[in-house]
Amino acid sequence: MIEAVKVTKVFGLRPVLRGVDLKVEPGEFVTLFGPNGAGKTTFLRIVSTLSRPTTGTVSIAGYPLPKYADEARSLLGVVSHQPLLYGDLSAEENLRFYARMYALEGDAREARIHEVLDHVGLAKRAADLVRTFSRGMQQRLAIARAILHDPPVLLFDEPYTGLDQAAGETLDGVLKEVAARGRTVIMTTHDLLRGVLMADRVAILSKGVIAYEEQGSKIDAGSFAATYADVTGMASLR
Repeated sequence: MIEAVKVTKVFGLRPVLRGVDLKVEPGEFVTLFGPNGAGKTTFLRIVSTLSRPTTGTVSIAGYPLPKYADEARSLLGVVSHQPLLYGDLSAEENLRFYARMYALEGDAREARIHEVLDHVGLAKRAADLVRTFSRGMQQRLAIARAILHDPPVLLFDEPYTGLDQAAGETLDGVLKEVAARGRTVIMTTHDLLRGVLMADRVAILSKGVIAYEEQGSKIDAGSFAATYADVTGMASLR
């Protein structure tokens, strides 16, 4: 469903990605770990069609990027570091705006909006302006927007950022349901335990390349911090 081959990205004279190879099968949940500056967000921006690689190739469901970016975007749901919501619109107005972009119309659109708001625990705040929401509530609404059109591919860049414990547990439920429905997922996170437990496969991006890959079922979540420290050279995590 997602295939990256020898992807590089250079900003000026600074290489961030140095030849990333990653293949994600349909229905697979991959957690991508890595220290700050390793290139995780840069890689997800390339996969989500928001940036182009310097060299290398990326395809989504067989659509090579950037040539077929429009076709690929219709298959993607993205949650980034920033919620990217309209503060002077209500929660349901934000979703209605994005629903039109995905050609969701009529009664089916309204039903879906209310369904996803309920799913992320915001049904009672549907008519409230987003600027009155906490950071965690805005993140939950961003997740609702990402799943609104029921995309086959979901990209989550640090989705737990800014969430309190209750909101984090809500997101756990959303991610588990997404996985159960056979969606293809790449998630970046610094939460080692959560990331391992969620994933079918774990990868570590370090120094611009995929330095480690393993099936989630073969990883001892309790001792993974030591593995991560060894791979990334971050001894403080031992």
